[in-house]
Amino acid sequence: MKTKTRFKRNTIKIKYPSALPDSINSTAKEFEKEAVMAMAVKMFEMNKISSGIAATIAGTDRVSFLLTLHKYNVPYFETEKEEIISDLKNA
Repeated sequence: MKTKTRFKRNTIKIKYPSALPDSINSTAKEFEKEAVMAMAVKMFEMNKISSGIAATIAGTDRVSFLLTLHKYNVPYFETEKEEIISDLKNA
């Protein structure tokens, strides 16, 4: 399911070797989709963009985006160790 775009879209062109998708057992379309998702995940992980914006970039809905983060070893929320200990003490 694709999300509705609430902002003007721009395009990024990235040059890559034409043999690259084949070398990772992928089609060009699959490789490009994965590259876009990886960029969205990384920007979300760096706290540069929200999960909603990242999902829009990736061409998916927010819930699906969040459920995909584990494939990239990225938590969908950051919790500090001290915060968890405090929560456990106050539970």
